Amino acid sequence: MDDLAGFLRTRRSRVDPAVVGIPTDSRRRVKGLRREEVAHLSGVSVDYYVRLEQGRATQPSEQVVDALARVLGLDETEREHLHRLARQRRRRAKAPSGRVRPELLRVLDLVTDAPALIMDHHMDVLAGNRLAGLLYGRPLPGLNTARHIFLEEAERGLYADWETCTLDVVGHLRLAAGKYPEDPRLASLIGELAMGSERFRRLWARADVRARTHGRKAYRHPLVGLLELHQENFALADESAMELLVLSAAPGSPAEDGLRLLAGLGTADGAARPIVHAQSRE
Repeated sequence: MDDLAGFLRTRRSRVDPAVVGIPTDSRRRVKGLRREEVAHLSGVSVDYYVRLEQGRATQPSEQVVDALARVLGLDETEREHLHRLARQRRRRAKAPSGRVRPELLRVLDLVTDAPALIMDHHMDVLAGNRLAGLLYGRPLPGLNTARHIFLEEAERGLYADWETCTLDVVGHLRLAAGKYPEDPRLASLIGELAMGSERFRRLWARADVRARTHGRKAYRHPLVGLLELHQENFALADESAMELLVLSAAPGSPAEDGLRLLAGLGTADGAARPIVHAQSRE
């Protein structure tokens, strides 16, 4: 699903030669750096770097990876991703089971004033609290947010910043593919998205990775209008690849009023406690 050679090629193509001290002129036809330029700046032979980009040298040392990351101008997330890809042939991580512990469900139910949900590396929603169910307006078990964003055209209007959301989804799935390259469910999901969305295909080809831990998330809810929320992602410390996502509103903000109204509408409609916990998967 993801490989060291492809990632190196896409990162090389985006480096401005002038930034690394290489003069350019109108005769230059290569986008980004040439292979020999990356090799020279990284302190490796041209032949070795060419073999890396051709997939014939698959286990560079940490020192070589660090040098490549420096030359290619990688940020911390991309640097970690590059190291992970370089280690793939040595150690393949087993995909987590996706089992949600009962204790986590109790914690989820304690969050009452903000939408909160538990998501795995496939972007499947495994569980959610009452307000999360009301925000999405549908049962959460079985919801995959990647499909929801890219393939369900009728639901696209829920995301006020749809284009940014698509970048986040592809960046997340790229990271997941690097961590779990032999996960068949993940491979199937990526294939489904590529078949069904031209935008996904274009973004996937860029090989960008993102690790979003917090930030603005805006929803345009059909009943209460625009909800400008703050998303915090909490990685669970049991190596399950699950995250707890909490969407909070600033005190005294229109979004806080909107969430309060949404909660009240849910109660008025007789949906005081919809069942939103997914069954644990083995």
